[in-house]
Amino acid sequence: MSLMKKVHDWFEVRLGIDEIAATQLTGYLLPRNINAWYSMGSILLVIFGLQVITGILLLFSYVPDADKAFGSITRIMNEVPFGWLLRTCHAAGSSMMVIVLFCHLLSVLFMGSYKSPRELNWLSGLTLFILVLATSLAGNLLPWSHLSFWATTLVTGSIGTIPYLGDFILEFIRGGKPVGPPTLRHFFALHVALLPTTFVCILAAHLFFLERIGISTPPFGLADTKNPWPRDKFRHADHPDGIPFYPHYLLRDLAAIFVYLAVFFAAVFIAPSLFLPPDAFVPADVAHPPAHIRPPWYILANCQFLKLFPGTFTGLMAQGTALTFLALLPFLDRGKEKHPLKRPLFLVCSVGGIMLYIALMIWGHYS
Repeated sequence: MSLMKKVHDWFEVRLGIDEIAATQLTGYLLPRNINAWYSMGSILLVIFGLQVITGILLLFSYVPDADKAFGSITRIMNEVPFGWLLRTCHAAGSSMMVIVLFCHLLSVLFMGSYKSPRELNWLSGLTLFILVLATSLAGNLLPWSHLSFWATTLVTGSIGTIPYLGDFILEFIRGGKPVGPPTLRHFFALHVALLPTTFVCILAAHLFFLERIGISTPPFGLADTKNPWPRDKFRHADHPDGIPFYPHYLLRDLAAIFVYLAVFFAAVFIAPSLFLPPDAFVPADVAHPPAHIRPPWYILANCQFLKLFPGTFTGLMAQGTALTFLALLPFLDRGKEKHPLKRPLFLVCSVGGIMLYIALMIWGHYS
């Protein structure tokens, strides 16, 4: 008897792994018309894993101190073996995670997968998106470069416009009135401990909801594209005529993951300046702000929108209202139709919102 067979039998007696494999792999059937958009979740898990690994390796050399942070980053880039690769992959992974998660949310929207009974899936997924943005913003300050310092000053400054509590919240986040050494310590704790831990907890809940309810059937290529779900009792989404996850869809997932990794490493090696612009290699000068302060690209649209309401709470309130509407969308959209072309009002509003977001992002980039 081979060693692998002995190991398998030892775990089988204690855990029943054959039953688990049969239930979760070969016995787990997916809709036959499932498409490539469904691989976004698996890609996101790979990105998160890479972010955790590269982040932990960077922690061995990074010093979370305002006087030493930039110097430790310089050492990582120039002296630590493959340190430049770790930092570039971590910076690129942050942006790529936002992009892929954004695409994942859009696919859920346009395929109507947020509809009942998947409200909890949608709410947890939207929460994960917000946590990714917050984690990326917190990590943006850690190099203590000229770009990151003043971008953080700009982004956090809008909090002060909140009536009554704005100054208190701003001082609590920054650790003082201006951005300074306490801010770096606060953001370091957020980036490496609080936000990732919260992310893992919400991610576990999201996967549990997905497993409990089952995969939503995409509406494309079907004669009947309405949501057949009963609203008065629980039912798991069964697909008796579907394809097994293993090996059929697992191979599709792996193909999508390798395509992503090819694009990712091509960007890292060919165009690293996309993620680490020249200003990222200049130490922070707290006394002389740059002529043009540009926040990270993933909040360019938000910051540009706030410029339309300078010094007022109106901009933040409008964005909060839009986010609340997105969160409540499954409860507001009670229609059974899932196909986007059969939901003209939804299609017009969604496309218009996306175009407005892109326009604000471009405007913010060049303003």
